[in-house]
Amino acid sequence: MILIWLIILLTGSGLLAWLAGRWSNTLPRVISLVANLFLLGIVITMWLKSVPGTEGQWVSSYTHAWVPGFGIQIKLAADGLSLLMLLLTSFMGIISVLASWKEINKNVGFFHFNLMLVLAGITGVFLALDLFLLYFFWELMLIPMYFLISIWGHENKTYAATKFFLFTQASGLLMFLSILALYFIHGANTGVYTFDYEQLLGTNIAPNVAFLLMMGFVIAFTVKLSTVPLHSWLPDAHTQAPTAGSVILAALLLKTGAYGLIRFVLPLFPQASQQFAPVAMALGVISILYGAKLAFAQTDLKRLVAYISVSHMGFILLGIYAFNEMAMQGVVMQIIVHGISTGALFIIAGALSHRIHTRELAQMGGLWSKVPRMGAMGLIFVLASLGLPGLGNFVAEILILIGSFPSNQLLTILATIGLITATVYSLRIMQKVFYGVKHKEWKIADFGFREMVVMGSLTVVIIWLGLFPSPVLRLSENPVRNIIEKVNQSQTKSAQNEAATTDYMSVRRLMKEQHFNTKNKNVNTKE
Repeated sequence: MILIWLIILLTGSGLLAWLAGRWSNTLPRVISLVANLFLLGIVITMWLKSVPGTEGQWVSSYTHAWVPGFGIQIKLAADGLSLLMLLLTSFMGIISVLASWKEINKNVGFFHFNLMLVLAGITGVFLALDLFLLYFFWELMLIPMYFLISIWGHENKTYAATKFFLFTQASGLLMFLSILALYFIHGANTGVYTFDYEQLLGTNIAPNVAFLLMMGFVIAFTVKLSTVPLHSWLPDAHTQAPTAGSVILAALLLKTGAYGLIRFVLPLFPQASQQFAPVAMALGVISILYGAKLAFAQTDLKRLVAYISVSHMGFILLGIYAFNEMAMQGVVMQIIVHGISTGALFIIAGALSHRIHTRELAQMGGLWSKVPRMGAMGLIFVLASLGLPGLGNFVAEILILIGSFPSNQLLTILATIGLITATVYSLRIMQKVFYGVKHKEWKIADFGFREMVVMGSLTVVIIWLGLFPSPVLRLSENPVRNIIEKVNQSQTKSAQNEAATTDYMSVRRLMKEQHFNTKNKNVNTKE
């Protein structure tokens, strides 16, 4: 029952933090930090005990009847891919608590309750193998994140929180309609009405219906992934959210969309996914280039970093629909390293905003002499974002591009332009914030011990992933291979069916021709 206890741990500690906030502002922070440390320890233990060579097996699973009359159950399972997502969740949860340690001083208990509830919902999405349960956790993420933005956000927080809520809620409802349709179609075919993901795999669905059902899932996941043109909620949410909210959004919430495409869309709708692949890859490239263009045009530091996320998420969409194991491994790496590097940039942006009370690049400049430690950390993660070799982002992007090239050469070549544009907008951050002309003599404090612990931890991870990515790649290898094989098998089966249909039609045509020739011969004989 370890998986269900992970969710109980996060939810329970959130409630405890809310209660403790009545007496102290420090207790909620300590409770949330300890809970996330405990979660990280559990997940690392599961990772160390997992057997890398097992294929098609879950590292851990839990099933319990919930509403058996409707085929709803609490079904959770974790494989290598899920473990990586849980490692990212627990690690970035710790970072979020530490990053907001002094920033949040109002309703501290309720803040940490919402923070832990968001993490519980994200953990549930990464573990759910019942589609009704998936939707439950998908919606569970929405409400506490709305409160994090609307209560502790900045000047336009209500607008940003409402926009985030509407985009996510509307797209989530489309996914729920697809889940219900899949439930009834499977029930009509087999007589078994269930939301069980493993039983729904391979459901016989007409191609046009399967495409429509797939689009319900795709829209929900690409909205969360902030794919152009469904991205417009993200810059507002990032800009107005508190630092911890921005870190959770960038590092984790966006990744639930990528995980949903990999775990649910491709295996449930393999043929429809093949049909949709050229459009999806094109949207990925558009997101890469359009996000980069808008990032360069921003004057607000947090908004600039938000558009960096839009651009980097385009690589994920490109790699997923390449249907190539190397590209998919790159996607998994990109999920992790983007969470680390962009989360770090949001921490730096939040720290600057908290110190000088502005996010405008025009009011910054020449800050390196004032905050050399902050400048050094900024340089590391700016270089990570532009894909410098030796850092994790380079490994992810090169795997995606090499893996995608055989699938679509033109789009892959266009995507490589994103590496050049990344250099432009990333170095612009350093120029406008830490170098260049001083526009004002700011009196600000550099990173302290707590902040250096946070940034140092992120630095160690991004360098380790850049130099030694093999542990991550080994852990995700079997799940990725199984998903790609399912899609390829479906493509082969579809080709065989098409060939069989073609052969059948050819035989029918030959039989008609022979019958026509025989009839004409008989007529000529009679004459």
